[in-house]
Amino acid sequence: MEEESIWLSEKEASKVLRVDSQSLELLREMGDLKPGSHWKSSNDPDQLPWKPKVFYLVSGCKEVIDYL
Repeated sequence: MEEESIWLSEKEASKVLRVDSQSLELLREMGDLKPGSHWKSSNDPDQLPWKPKVFYLVSGCKEVIDYL
């Protein structure tokens, strides 16, 4: 699926992956989802440094979620 290789917002990714946004955040905090390969922060200067938006690479996240 071509859509799996794009970066999606947390809300969009949680819909596609069928997990809630808290689960995605927990997987990030636990280190199961790695920065750069599974998620990245927005580089919008208005959001930095506190709580920037996070974008997820669906294909990478799906692999981890399926494995777990």
